[in-house]
Amino acid sequence: MTTAARPTFDPARGGSGRGEKDLSALSKQYSSRDLPGHTKLKYRETGQGTSEENRNRDFRKELEERERDARSGTGATSSSSGKALPSIVRKAIEANNAGGGSSAAKRAKPDGGQQQTQQAAQQQAANMDADEPLDNDSSDSDSDSDDDDAALLAELQKIKQERLQETARRESEKKQEDERIRMENILSGNPLMNYEPGTAASAAGRASGLGGDLKIKRRWDDDVVFKNCARSAPDKKTHFVNDALRSDFHKKFMDKYIK
Repeated sequence: MTTAARPTFDPARGGSGRGEKDLSALSKQYSSRDLPGHTKLKYRETGQGTSEENRNRDFRKELEERERDARSGTGATSSSSGKALPSIVRKAIEANNAGGGSSAAKRAKPDGGQQQTQQAAQQQAANMDADEPLDNDSSDSDSDSDDDDAALLAELQKIKQERLQETARRESEKKQEDERIRMENILSGNPLMNYEPGTAASAAGRASGLGGDLKIKRRWDDDVVFKNCARSAPDKKTHFVNDALRSDFHKKFMDKYIK
């Protein structure tokens, strides 16, 4: 049998201890996110560029040492290369000298070739001068083609302009026709406006069943006995006077009881 409905005479209290009865130190529940994460203070270590380290460093001495190391390193490499590469350098120099002579000989030849090419170019220019009529014909044909292109472009522009004008004219005519139809619908929609026998309004009246003469029916309350009874009643002129002796009530009272 369940004991969930029984009254609690001794409610449970959370404590610390074996039986959880020590009420002097109540237990508490914490979330892992509420616990402190960083419990140790971090300090800068050596080599991280603190102000104290920068104050104690001798930058000039470090710079001189770096320059000395660089000079000693380049000197060693140059001396070692000088010892190891004399034959290679000699062969390269000899090859360069041999190539220089051949290149000089080769340079002498193109000069003659250049002269020949220059002569051929001059001859071609002379021939071109002799053929001037052909160039004139080609230039004339080019000018004629340019004129034809200009004429075609002008004709195309004219056609485009005519099409635009035609489109604008059609749009204006359509707007006028729509406006005319709208006004006719307005005038013929209400048979009581501008009624004339034999017109569209009378035809609309016959179509609606009101007859050709369009007689308006009487209202249902036209023959009522008590109609507009308030029209014959006198109008009461109510005015306010800010004086008790000149008010209408005082005057009526005096006329009734004092006179």
